[in-house]
Amino acid sequence: MLHRRPPTLVDWLVAVVVGLFAIAEEVGGRSTGPVRDHLPLWIAGGIAAAVAVLFRRRAPFAILFVYCAVTVPLLILESQTASAWQFYTELVLLFTLLSEVRPRSVRAAVGLAASCAYVAAMMSTSSPQAGWGDVAVAVVMSAIAAGAGLAVRRHRVLAVQAAERGELLAREAVAEERARIARELHDIVAHSVSVMTMQTGGVRLMLREDQERERQVLASIEETGRGAVDELRRMLGLLRGPQADAGPQSGLDRLDDLLDQVRAAGLDVTLEVRGDPVPLPAGLDLSAYRIVQEALTNALKHAGPTRATVTVDHRPGELHLEIVDLGPGQGRARTRARGAGREGGHGLIGMRERAALFHGTLTAGPLASGGFGVRAVLPL
Repeated sequence: MLHRRPPTLVDWLVAVVVGLFAIAEEVGGRSTGPVRDHLPLWIAGGIAAAVAVLFRRRAPFAILFVYCAVTVPLLILESQTASAWQFYTELVLLFTLLSEVRPRSVRAAVGLAASCAYVAAMMSTSSPQAGWGDVAVAVVMSAIAAGAGLAVRRHRVLAVQAAERGELLAREAVAEERARIARELHDIVAHSVSVMTMQTGGVRLMLREDQERERQVLASIEETGRGAVDELRRMLGLLRGPQADAGPQSGLDRLDDLLDQVRAAGLDVTLEVRGDPVPLPAGLDLSAYRIVQEALTNALKHAGPTRATVTVDHRPGELHLEIVDLGPGQGRARTRARGAGREGGHGLIGMRERAALFHGTLTAGPLASGGFGVRAVLPL
């Protein structure tokens, strides 16, 4: 079952209307003659219809079954024509049942059987003037209610499946981006350890002949470093795969080359550097470059040829990045709509992963003046 939610305000309003009109119809149409003695039963039936409508989503099968089980014998025993509100209530309950339970379940089959019994009892106690046309109308209305319920449930199932697929794609995007970050950082670490090992070997060769103990210690460090480099290279081979790029890693010092490529693709982008640049750790430098690269790629993809600004702000203890584009230039509403589409993209997932890796933050979203902005703060 998809939904077991409590009654909403709309359910209360519908239930009150059903109950009042059902009671009014019974009191106005059956207050004279031999049926008058049974008016309390019919009033109770109107109240029961209101309660059934009110709580139909909490237990759709039980309510429909009980409603039909009580109403059908009442119709047969009293030999009275069913009121319109009794029939409409049964249609609402049938619709709710088939919109909540699996179509091929036992509950759906029993609910359909109870509804068929209700329609048969209703038609058998109808006035003599009722003909095949009335039967056809009742059957068609019941079929419409059942079909609408099945269609609503199908729509809900598809919506749930789409949400699950979206979550799965998001998880896959996160895993892919983390693997990419791991490849790049392993490459940086392997290079750093290799440099440390070479420097250790250089220091060992500079020792005097009587510094045998120091020479042994440095030789042990050098050997450990070479082993670590070998392990890192093997891990890189597994992470990279046969088609991964093994070229040199980028950093903010290569932003000019990136901007030239983006300009050639049609994005008019300008770069503004603030503050006093300081040497950045290799991993953070690479992540900052990737954030700018992905933000500009998103601008090209969603906004097309437009103008953008990249701001790199070096502050004490922090690196601030801001990438802002002006949008496609076709009205603020359309710009915001496109920006909203970007908010759920996999590119933003990757950027957030890179910022979180260094305990930073990343915010992205449509701008009040149009366009789209990405802002990242990376602690040094």
